[in-house]
Amino acid sequence: MDEFFVTCPKGIEGLLREELTALNITVAKETPAGVHVDAGLVDAYRVCLWSRLANRVLLPLAEAPVDSADDLYRAVQQVDWLEHLRPAGTLAVDFSGRSSKIINTHFGAQRVKDAIVDQVRQKTGSRPAVERRQPDVRISVHLAKGQASIALDLSGDSLHRRGYRKEAGLAPMKENLAAAVLYRAGWPQLADSHSQLLDPMCGSGTLVIEAALMAADIAPGLLRQRFGFSRWLRHDKSLWKPLVEEAEQRREQGLERLGVRFFGFDRDAEVLQRARDNALRAGVGELVEWREQAMVELAPPQPGPGVLVTNPPYAERIGDAGELMFMYRQMGERLKRQFGGWRVALFSGNPEQCKVIGLKADRQYRLFNGAIECTLFLYTLYAERERPLPEEGAVVLGEQAQMFANRLKKNFKALSKWVRREGIECYRVYDADMPEYAVAVDLYGDWVHVQEYAPPRSVDPVKAFERLQDVVKAIPEVLDVRPERVVLKQRKRQQGASQYDRQGQSDYFFEVQEHGCRLRVNLHDYLDTGLFLDHRPVRRRVQALAAGKDVLNLFCYTGTATVHAAVGGAASTTSVDMSATYLAWAMKNMALNGFGGGPHHFIQADCTRWLQQRHPQTYDLIFMDPPTFSNSKRMEAVLDIQRDHVMLIEAAMKRLRPDGLLIFSNNYRRFRLDYEALAAFDIRDITAQTLDPDFKRSAGIHVCFEIRHRG
Repeated sequence: MDEFFVTCPKGIEGLLREELTALNITVAKETPAGVHVDAGLVDAYRVCLWSRLANRVLLPLAEAPVDSADDLYRAVQQVDWLEHLRPAGTLAVDFSGRSSKIINTHFGAQRVKDAIVDQVRQKTGSRPAVERRQPDVRISVHLAKGQASIALDLSGDSLHRRGYRKEAGLAPMKENLAAAVLYRAGWPQLADSHSQLLDPMCGSGTLVIEAALMAADIAPGLLRQRFGFSRWLRHDKSLWKPLVEEAEQRREQGLERLGVRFFGFDRDAEVLQRARDNALRAGVGELVEWREQAMVELAPPQPGPGVLVTNPPYAERIGDAGELMFMYRQMGERLKRQFGGWRVALFSGNPEQCKVIGLKADRQYRLFNGAIECTLFLYTLYAERERPLPEEGAVVLGEQAQMFANRLKKNFKALSKWVRREGIECYRVYDADMPEYAVAVDLYGDWVHVQEYAPPRSVDPVKAFERLQDVVKAIPEVLDVRPERVVLKQRKRQQGASQYDRQGQSDYFFEVQEHGCRLRVNLHDYLDTGLFLDHRPVRRRVQALAAGKDVLNLFCYTGTATVHAAVGGAASTTSVDMSATYLAWAMKNMALNGFGGGPHHFIQADCTRWLQQRHPQTYDLIFMDPPTFSNSKRMEAVLDIQRDHVMLIEAAMKRLRPDGLLIFSNNYRRFRLDYEALAAFDIRDITAQTLDPDFKRSAGIHVCFEIRHRG
């Protein structure tokens, strides 16, 4: 008998102990990240072939006190390496840990390699070579508390790499972690009483494939081409071959008697194709049905009880926490209504998000996905409920939610006459009027754009989500729009070029009208929609003043003010912005209104730098609406509007003709114009005149000034 050390991910040592005991292997001791076993070589082979949880199987070769590099060299040379390695063979070294004199793992690995190579060369004249990918032997050395443990890695690559997963999604779950989740959920024992297993957010299919391998009694090691012992000199093929033959026979028998059907759903067709390919390589392709489906359509794939197991996104890697909470709530509603009699296992790195599911967990387990501490929630969904659920689709508002709905209704009614009189399609109907409901609600025709102001960290995220849920429930009822036409975003401070970053990939643009101008908006893909509603009166003023004039639009964004100028009869327009995305949008807005080329110019440039360049062109009317702050990599310097507005205005005034007008605005709520530094100009604060009724409640939304040359 030898002693082996079997490693595993943190948190599943107890499960590994149970698994090895079921394989008739004696566990001597459980330690963090692994277990020690007393076993023969055939048992080590069995672990490599059958363990669904292990990472590596290490055969200890030597242990010695080590502090310096020379100590390490001597410790490694205690082993007769010609018992394990051919003189001209290949090796790889994995080194972990440190001492007071060995603080670099690469240096430690190099010293181990030198000791092995020197020994073999002295005895045979031949020199082993280092091969990282598929060495003949892999040596593992761990240094801790002044003691070096030297071992041979019989597994080679980590055992979680079964061999079927060539491609994964954005945040893949390792195969042995998936197996741990399934074991904790009671699979495969549940396969005897539950005829189906479903992962509704399956990604690359790891959970579904591992569940199928378990239920069909397929050894995970059968899929691998080689192990760490494959070219080891003490490898005993007479012990290994019968184990493989037995596993192959069990696979055939397991597939024949399998009575479970497996399902993997995901909304991403490309990821689903990877899952299909992975299942085919794993030999379970015919057992699984893959379906492109969104959470809102979730229902049992076939009649009868089943097991639902899933690892939804949890914001550390993909997805936004607010949007994910809606997905979790949606999943909870579907589970309650559709999945009576099912068992559910939900694995998440954010337990707070799971609270909104609205189900009480039977048990919880702590596991780790890499360095992320996660929780596995297990639920039983009973076929009969103690209290009936509200009718599906019914809107039930609590007392506070009804208060929000009443305020929204009041605002909507108060604005209705003005909206009809002015022919306005796009306007703000609510802007954080109640502190508990810190959102802005904007109407764009028969669409509603909702921006949640990010709550402070002191606010319970679940409570914040519940209030947001109230908002989304109330809006379709009060504003008479379809629920799917309510678009939600969270408003956060944007840094650098993030204001230009895409938030989604819908590419859904639609047209709105404003004072005779046709404008394209996109509610889904960007933080802003392409139309700043609070600047509606300013755009109207530009339109009224533009006839026959040369107009310059600085920081032009999507060119809406440029369109107004052109529709107002401008002789020429020039639009400047550093974003190619928004300049292209501006060009499309102009083309939509019949303006393209000729006297209408678009310049991609940092406006600050462009204003400082020498140009002979001057303008009759300039509109400048800079951001509050920008440190984009596309800019030479950081822009701070409070600090830099004097420089910007002076530079713009050099481009303004003697009788021209500069309209300067910005959205910094604490902005103070430096009248003293700008005393050379006539300045008039017109902020009050640039606030329509829908923004009277939030007078600090922007400031606006008309600036002229004196005399």
